[in-house]
Amino acid sequence: MSRRVRLLLLAGAGLVIAVVFAAGCAELPPFGSPDHPYGERAVAAALARHTANVVSSVNFDQRAFDTLGEESILFASVLGTVIVLRPARDEDRQEPEPARVLPSTRLFGALLLPVTLLTGGYLVAHGQLSPGGGFQGGVVLATGLHLAYVAADYLALRQVRPLAVLDVADALAAGAFSVLGLVGLVAGAAFLSNTLPLGTFNTLSSGGLVPVINAVVGVEVASGVIVLLAQFLDQAVEVVDR
Repeated sequence: MSRRVRLLLLAGAGLVIAVVFAAGCAELPPFGSPDHPYGERAVAAALARHTANVVSSVNFDQRAFDTLGEESILFASVLGTVIVLRPARDEDRQEPEPARVLPSTRLFGALLLPVTLLTGGYLVAHGQLSPGGGFQGGVVLATGLHLAYVAADYLALRQVRPLAVLDVADALAAGAFSVLGLVGLVAGAAFLSNTLPLGTFNTLSSGGLVPVINAVVGVEVASGVIVLLAQFLDQAVEVVDR
């Protein structure tokens, strides 16, 4: 495909997006208006489905199909990075040397690592009840694990980072989101409809499908970010030119 054809396709797509965006903006309420129909409907829908955290209700129930696309973008980014940064023919791996870390840094890292992982797990588990959720908790879990790298060295991180397991977990969690959408179809509703028992409001079992999708997203985000960072760290620490 020539450069001219690519530019024409880009211009045509941009024109369509601009027209649709302008038409959508024309229907918005005036700036500063006290009328917030989307917020009122979102809150009402969250309460009706026993989801205390309205943001999680929006992400994993009311617009769960959009969130599926966002999760797929992360998965595709991780997959693309793994492919692009795979060792080339003119590269070799070398064993990294143990790093020297200040005792105070090692102590604080050892103390904060389990606390950070616990916090990330809490954010994922309580995503339908309080601020947080699978995306936020997954990032906290992934970055918390890397305190082993900050407080010790790369060799310590490798020991607590089973990449082969995390690769599989990332793929399975990404696919599980789509599979959970079939629950609605089996129940005779729409794809990703919240059709599971709603449970008791403001408890861990409340929200129907929301906590299940939230947990799947937490696993996918945590695994994906760890695998993503692993590719860059490998390039910086292990991979050398021949």
